[in-house]
Amino acid sequence: MKRFPVTIPLVAAVAVACASISVRAQAPASAPAAKKAPAKAFTPPKTPWGDPDLSGIYTNKDENGIPMEKPGQFAGKSLDDVDDSEFAEVVRERNAAAPTRAIGIGGAETGAGPIHWYEHYDAKNSRPWLVVDPSDGRIPPTTPDAQKRAADRAAKRAGRGPADSYEDRSLYDQCITRGLPGSMTPAIYGNSYQIHQGQGFVAIRYEMIHETRIIPLDGRAHSSAKIPTYMGDARGHFEGNTLVVETTNFRDPNRGASDKLRLVERFKPVASNKVEWSVTFDDAATWVRPWTFAMALTKDATQEPFEYACHEGNYGLANILSAARADDKAGRATAPDGPRAER
Repeated sequence: MKRFPVTIPLVAAVAVACASISVRAQAPASAPAAKKAPAKAFTPPKTPWGDPDLSGIYTNKDENGIPMEKPGQFAGKSLDDVDDSEFAEVVRERNAAAPTRAIGIGGAETGAGPIHWYEHYDAKNSRPWLVVDPSDGRIPPTTPDAQKRAADRAAKRAGRGPADSYEDRSLYDQCITRGLPGSMTPAIYGNSYQIHQGQGFVAIRYEMIHETRIIPLDGRAHSSAKIPTYMGDARGHFEGNTLVVETTNFRDPNRGASDKLRLVERFKPVASNKVEWSVTFDDAATWVRPWTFAMALTKDATQEPFEYACHEGNYGLANILSAARADDKAGRATAPDGPRAER
C-alpha cells in the first residue's frame, strides 16, 4: 500500500560424538565446499538512442535502518564475512525496534502521526552497513580544517536555543531541500524516486521536497564555482551500463563537507528491478581520504512519487518559533532574579 505523506548469529555447528564400547567409527573426510558461481552480469535494455535504459520508478524504503558505518558487533568482518543467518537476525532486530522508535518521531509526547503512516517497517535491507570504502566500513577521520569549521559553527550557536530563529532549523525543516546525497537516502516516508531519460540528459525526481535534478550527458564543463546551489552542478556520462554523475558547486553541502566537495554517484543496474547506487565523497578539506557508501534502489511502479506540498497548510516552523517565544515570555515572567534579557 502506498503511504500517506506527513510534513517528517552466527549459526553454531552442532558436534555429535559417536562412540561404541569396542570400536570408534571413523567419519569420512568432508568434501570441499563448492564455490558459488559468480553472478552473471546483468545487461539492461537500451533506449531508442542507444543509452542503457535506467528509467522508471524506484524506492529505497527497504534500506531503512541500515547504519552508515560498520556496527561494533561486526568488528573484524567484511561485508562478505557476514553470513545469511546472521544478517537475517540483525534485520529482524532492526524491524522489531522500528515501531518503538516511531512513537517518538516528531516529539516524544505526540510523534509525527500514527505509526502506521510510516513506510520504514519490515525493511528487507540489502546489507549490514553502507560504507564500502574504506574496507573497514568506517568514515575516514576529518581534517584539522574540518574540525575547526565544526568548532566555529558550534561557537556561533553557543547560548542559543534550538528555535531562536528560522536559521536554527535545518534546510529540511524549512522545506527547502535535503541536499545531496540526503535527497536519496531513506527516511520514514517519501522514499520514491523517478529516473527520466532523454537524448543527452537524465533527470531524477525526488518525492521528498519534490526536487528534480537535470543531468546533462553531453560532456559540457561545470558551471562557474561562483554559482553554488543546494543540489550542486551535475554532469553525467555512461561507463558501460553504469551511469556516473559528478556533482560540484555545492551550497551548504551535507555531512559538514566544504565547498570543495566533489560527489561522484554511480547508478549500476544489477537486475531487471534493481540498481546499486553508490556515492563517493571526495573533499580533501574535510576528510583525510575519499570514502564511499552504497545501497540498493528497487524498481517498483506502485511507488510513484506523491506530490510533496511541504508548505501548504504546514504550520510546523511558525509554531516551533512562536512556541519558543511563548516559553521565553513565560520564563521571563517567572524568573526568580527578575525578567530575563530579550534575546
